[in-house]
Amino acid sequence: MDRSSRFRRFAPVVAVAAAAALTLAGCSSSSGGKKAEESADGASAGKANTPRMTVALVTHQAPGDTFWDIVRKGAEAAAAKDNIKLIYSADPNAGNQASLVQNAIDQKVDGIAITLAKPDALKDVVGKAKAANIPVVGLNSGVSDWQKLGLMEFFGQDETVAGEALGKRLNESGAKKAVCVIQEQGNIGLTQRCDGVEKTFSGTVETLNVNGTDMPSVKSTITAKLSQDKAIDYVVALGAPFALTAAQSVSESGSEAKVATFDLNKDLTGAISKGSIEFAVDQQPYLQGYLAIDSLWLYKNNGNYMGGGEQPVLTGPAFVDKSNVDAVAEFAAKGTR
Repeated sequence: MDRSSRFRRFAPVVAVAAAAALTLAGCSSSSGGKKAEESADGASAGKANTPRMTVALVTHQAPGDTFWDIVRKGAEAAAAKDNIKLIYSADPNAGNQASLVQNAIDQKVDGIAITLAKPDALKDVVGKAKAANIPVVGLNSGVSDWQKLGLMEFFGQDETVAGEALGKRLNESGAKKAVCVIQEQGNIGLTQRCDGVEKTFSGTVETLNVNGTDMPSVKSTITAKLSQDKAIDYVVALGAPFALTAAQSVSESGSEAKVATFDLNKDLTGAISKGSIEFAVDQQPYLQGYLAIDSLWLYKNNGNYMGGGEQPVLTGPAFVDKSNVDAVAEFAAKGTR
């Protein structure tokens, strides 16, 4: 979206600052409904007394990937507060995801929030949404492409920067050889993570592609790799479920490799506490879902937009390890970290 040049002087907006914009004056009523497509049950923040909106959240979630449960929970909390009907849909196939966005356009929704794991495949349909005067914001994947596609705002982390931070952390640990496990080929955000690690890590990085929709296959592939190459001293996973599986592979293969990962869930915080996972890079997916939906309410009702239309709202990266995991575990157990 074209914005005045005065916004270009601004640095990337951090999520802590953005959160200050989220307080609403609302009447005290709760959002009902237990249907999957509706907003969250049990939200206690109250509902805004603004006209009902309909917003579509369309992601590249693969079946069984629980990371997206956290994103969706944040989105549902914002929808419940903002008097929004939230329609959630997902498909890891980029063409199918584009079709889901087209479905949202056909339903004449008031706003669309999308992930851009494979941005080229979504370019045309985003253009159609803009032509229909439907505001579109991005979240999670696509920090390098959201402006090119003309999205209004973006909420997430810079995956390259996150990867670079992890690479530096490997240097501090004395690691020499790492394998970076990609669970979805062609996902630009995952590729950027591994590329970032390789950029700053002084050792050797090898990429290992696995089928993230088949966890037994993930386990056997990582186990075989560790059995074949005893020089690997770190496995870098790109999602919490894959890190937990990698820890099993380390044990079964007899490897002495350590495991680090991107992203959290409640089981992973326990693994960090026990020492089977060294650390995680947290991008706060709950916040991504929350801010994306809330931003569309703010734009519709107040004309507000974050980042000046030029800069992303950053929700990460932040490290979680034994030194701070206890403070995070409480919120991971509730599904908000």
